[in-house]
Order: sequence, then structure tokens, then C-alpha cells
Amino acid sequence: MLERLHDAWRRSDRLFGLLADEAWLEQPIPLRHPFVFYLGHLPAFAWNHLGKRVLGEPTIDPGFEDLFERGIDPVGVDAYQPHASWPAIEAIVAYRDRARAALVAALSGPRAAPEAESVSAMVLEHELMHHETLLYMVQELRHELKGRPAGWPELPAPAPAAAQSLVEVPAGTIELGAPRTETGFRWDNEQRAHRVEVAAFAIDRRPVTHDEFDAFVAAGGYRERRFWNEGDWAWCERHDLRHPHSWSAVRRGERVVRTLLEDVPFELAASWPVSVSHAEAAAYARWCGARLPTEAQWRRAAHGAQDSQRPWPWGMTGFDATRGNADFRRGTPTPAGSSPHGASAWGVLDLVGNGWEWTATPFAPFPGFAPDPGYPGYSADFFDGQHYVMLGGSWATDATLLRASFRNWFQPHYPYVFSAFRCVRDAR
Repeated sequence: MLERLHDAWRRSDRLFGLLADEAWLEQPIPLRHPFVFYLGHLPAFAWNHLGKRVLGEPTIDPGFEDLFERGIDPVGVDAYQPHASWPAIEAIVAYRDRARAALVAALSGPRAAPEAESVSAMVLEHELMHHETLLYMVQELRHELKGRPAGWPELPAPAPAAAQSLVEVPAGTIELGAPRTETGFRWDNEQRAHRVEVAAFAIDRRPVTHDEFDAFVAAGGYRERRFWNEGDWAWCERHDLRHPHSWSAVRRGERVVRTLLEDVPFELAASWPVSVSHAEAAAYARWCGARLPTEAQWRRAAHGAQDSQRPWPWGMTGFDATRGNADFRRGTPTPAGSSPHGASAWGVLDLVGNGWEWTATPFAPFPGFAPDPGYPGYSADFFDGQHYVMLGGSWATDATLLRASFRNWFQPHYPYVFSAFRCVRDAR
């Protein structure tokens, strides 16, 4: 665990190193804190949950441990009150280094509590998840306030997407939640395992691309009320939306797509999975005469087989670079369906990596849910009908979080996630 924490900390430092010195107080996503908050949040979260609560260590800096305890949910800005001033970066870095050193010392000694291993794993996964959410913010930051670090992956070469088709998935069952036989840390919303009957359906072989979504834009999809539910239409009208958020950048009159470190010509990104909000994905699906898959349908397409269930879409072996675009192997999406070795039993592609896929399922507890007593608000605070389950992972999702039972969630009008989606239809 110490080795894995050290690896996570090294990546945290590398990702914060993308920022220019003058970027720390920038707030490129208005619904989130400035970057400076997250520099302090990661060590404060680790020290509050693991150092103090579980290992019984004393407070290092009570002001920092309160200020940086918890972030904000990106639903609205009404509750967010920016601080008049933030601590100096040097002071936060000094606190971070003290907290890390104290955790290493405490974890290297005799185990102080039976739950130390589980909470250490929670702290690790929290750090890994923030790597991705930090990059959502970095992507929105003005490009002149960030730099490409040595060794960062280059843009993928232009290539077509895999051919699109409908894949018939027969009726059957799928087990949702962490399997009873699975060991290791699991978040409370992954519990409890239960089987669900799924009727036969047809699903897109791979996610919808920028080029395909462009047909919806060209057909006036953003101006047609009938493709949107009431709340989504009001949001679309209020912001005068005409196209996906990532298409908003313009360079020398050309249409471009925003990526982490640069804007790229639309033609280069045309075959990548399009990244849109849940509201836009659902409107596109209605335009096609289809709908978004439920959590159970997506899991059946990904992990179901004729008479069994696979831990991975392709079988029993774990993730590697041939199976999909995840675990920071690339710095952007890649053409949809370009990892055929990651296909599921039914031949469905891109189910791990390349974009968190939206489902039609509101984020809610599984039967028998019990909140984690050490972090009771982690999931329960978001069982509000305003968030939707996302599955699969993106290029910036650590391999630790690619397990079948892991559930991500965001509200339907949040356009910043490294997302993707595909459509389902009734079986023929």
C-alpha cells in the first residue's frame, strides 16, 4: 500500500506540474474550487481520514484540515462562497509534505487499527479519482497557463472509427454490485451484489463519435424541443446551446475540439467518442429513435456471457494496453472502437476506457445499502435523483478504478467529464 500511495503522490505532483505559477487561483470550472484548493485537499483528506481518525495521530494544522476537508458537488454555484484569500502555495506544499511523511511513518509501524488497510485503500482511490477530476479543470484552463511535461503522450494519428452497427444482446441476468467472492476495497455504493433480469436489447457496437453527433447538430437538434425533456430543454435554452461544449473553441476560423493541452482540428477528433452532457446524449438518442442504456443493460453488454458473467468484457485477465484507452496510456481519446481485443462476449467495443459512458439510470443505492461509517456522505449525499450513473472509465482513469462494479456519477448538465455514450434499442 505504501508503494501504491507513493506512486499516486508522484502522479499528483506531476499533474499539478502542468500548471503555470499564475494558474493556482484560476477557477476554469465555475462549479469547482480554484486549483489551490485541491493541492491542499488531497493531503488533508488523507490525514483527516487515515492519519487522525484511524491511526490516532495528532492534528498537523487544524486550519488546513478544516479548510481543505471536502470539495463541492458540481450541481450549482449558490452554496459556493469563494475564500477572500487562500494560503500561500509554499505553505500548502509544506503541509502536504508533512502529512505524507507522517502517514508513511505511521503506516510503517505496527498496525494501529484493523481498518487501517481498508481506509488506506480508500485514501488511495480518492487520490486517483482526483487525478481525473483535476484534469477536467486543466482542460478548461487557458492553454497559455499550462505546459506539456516531458514524456506526455502525443496526439493519436488520424484514423477512422470502427464500423458502427447494432449488437443484439439476448435476455439474461447480470449481477450488479461488487461480487461476493471479490476481495479488496469497495465503495459503499458498490454494495450489495444482486442479480437483475435484463430483457433482450440491441446496443451500439461502439460509442457515438464527434462526426456522428455533428449530424444531430446540423439537423438542428439543439433547436428542436421534442428531443429534450423539460429540465434539459430549459438548460439548453438558458445557455443558448448550439453544439457540444468542447467544440466552443475557434482557431483562425476553423472548427476545433478542445483537448487537455491544445485545440485540435475537428477532422482529427471526428472519429473519437464525442464528450457531451447527459442531457445532450439523451437528446441525440431520441433524435435517433433510441435511448441511453440502463446500468443493467450496459453491464449485461459489457460483462454478460451466455451462461456466466465475466469480470472483464474480454474475459478473466485484467486490463492492459491492448484492451482499451485507459490508465493514462494516452492524453486524449482515440478513435472509437480501436481496441478490438477489448470486445465483450457479444462483440461490443470500447467498454473500458476512452470515456465514461452515460446511462439512463439515476444514481441510487442498491438493495441493502449501508453508508460507510467513516465517510457516510460519500454516496448518500448524491442519492437525490439529480445524478446519473456512468460506467467504463476514460483515458485518465487509473487501472485500479476500472473494475466492473465501480460506479461514477454526475448531474445531467455537467459537460466537463471525459464522457462518451452509446444508444440502445428494442431487440428486433
